[in-house]
Amino acid sequence: MPHVFSFEVDACRGRSRAGVLTTPHGAVKTPAFMPVATQGAVKLLTPDDLEDTGTSIVAANAFHLYLRPGTDVVARVGGLHQFMSWPRSILTDSGGFQIHSLAPLREVDDDGVTFRSPVDGRTLRLTPELATRAQEDLGADLIMAFDYCTSYPTSREEAEKAVALTTAWAARCRAAHTSKTQRLLGIVQGAVFKDLRERSAAELVGMDFFGYAVGGLSVGEDTEQTAEYAAFTTSLLPQNKIRYLMGIGRPEDIAWAVAAGVDLFDCVVPTREGRHGTALTGQGRLNVRLSPQTSDERPLEEGCGCYTCRRFSRAYLRHLFLAGEHLAGRLVSVHNLHYLQKFVAGLRAKIVGENN
Repeated sequence: MPHVFSFEVDACRGRSRAGVLTTPHGAVKTPAFMPVATQGAVKLLTPDDLEDTGTSIVAANAFHLYLRPGTDVVARVGGLHQFMSWPRSILTDSGGFQIHSLAPLREVDDDGVTFRSPVDGRTLRLTPELATRAQEDLGADLIMAFDYCTSYPTSREEAEKAVALTTAWAARCRAAHTSKTQRLLGIVQGAVFKDLRERSAAELVGMDFFGYAVGGLSVGEDTEQTAEYAAFTTSLLPQNKIRYLMGIGRPEDIAWAVAAGVDLFDCVVPTREGRHGTALTGQGRLNVRLSPQTSDERPLEEGCGCYTCRRFSRAYLRHLFLAGEHLAGRLVSVHNLHYLQKFVAGLRAKIVGENN
């Protein structure tokens, strides 16, 4: 397979961009939403389900795959694409987010992080070099530099430490990364301190990564703060590089993020809400479990072309949820992901359309 990587911006509307990200596993039209395949699987959905919804790239988590089954195991069976039978593009996170999410189980020092495994309690060490090697073992197309992700709220002192370590660790990831079949992205930190974000972005842009993620957001701050600091951060990044905002998946959030010039997003929202009986629709969120759906023969959304809406009624889906059938969560997840991919494609069409 040729090692083809590129990112081209085809059209702009204000700060919104429509482009094409090309990896050895195909073209990804941006802006693009990435379903989360933390353990090498998007919960309840098959690879065929994902392709049917219009998904062209997924996001997996190297930290969790390092814990189980082990990235060396994945490497021995041909890499993550082969392991999870996904022929399209994959991005993996380095484990930096777990510095935030597993705060009670870790200790940070200048060289790396010591964790207590959430799987079996054993002590393990994660460094920039190990995080990079783990992602090389997985064979994802896009991999992330190891960063220090703080929680909200955080002190200026802690945010300064995060920026300093993120820069130092990014340089070590650059030095450790040798695979020609992958591209490495840096992650901007700085919490809610604009001068620290300026510093972080400048230091990382100077290393000339393939792309950049907006880090340190969606970790406890409100939506207005997330939008403000995401937009500020993207304004600091090169026009010709891919931009990735982690943890964004609600349609209303994707809309402002695209307007801020973000290209890639990932979140568990469509599948998590699907498993709990909430359907995303153009009229808002629909609770499939509620009694008004008891005899409702309509699909989740009129005119939706997803597998679920073509075949099943709201009444049937409600019955499945009340009966405890796992099929219920799968079917609503299929619809939600299809809806979100169509929503993002619509945003892209507006950007392209206004430039023709």
